[in-house]
Amino acid sequence: MRLWTLHPLYLDSKGLVALWREGLLAQAVLQGQTKGYLNHPQLQRFRDTSKPEAFIARYLKTVYDEACRRGYSFDASKLVYTRSRGTIAVTRGQLVFERAHLQKKLQMRDPKWLAQHPIGDAAHPLFRIVPGDVGDWERAQAG
Repeated sequence: MRLWTLHPLYLDSKGLVALWREGLLAQAVLQGQTKGYLNHPQLQRFRDTSKPEAFIARYLKTVYDEACRRGYSFDASKLVYTRSRGTIAVTRGQLVFERAHLQKKLQMRDPKWLAQHPIGDAAHPLFRIVPGDVGDWERAQAG
C-alpha cells in the first residue's frame, strides 16, 4: 500500500487506480472494517491526526477529483464524508524520496506517460511540507 505524498496528477492510469483502491482499503482499516493492514506504516500519518477517518476521506476526495478530471468513473459512493480541518505535516525528504520512487516505477511501467507528464514537486493538498528527512515510518529503501 502506498498513499502518495505527491499530488495524484503525477500518477499514470495504473498508479491512479491503484491509489484509489489502496486509499479505500486504508479508509476501511481506519474505520475498523477490516483486520488486514492494521499496522501498515503508510497509515501512521493519518492515525496521528485528531480525525483519521476524516483525513483519509479528504485524501480520497482529491484522488477522486483527479480521476474525474481524466474522465474516469470512480464510484463516489465509496467516499465517507466527515469534516476535518487542517493539514498533515510531511517532510520534504519524504516528498523527494517519493518523487524518485515514482520516477523509477514509471520509467519501467510507462515511460511514455513519464515523458509527457514530468513529475514535479506538488504535494497532495492534504499535506503541508516541512523540513526534514524521509519519514521514519517509510519502509521502502532510499536510493
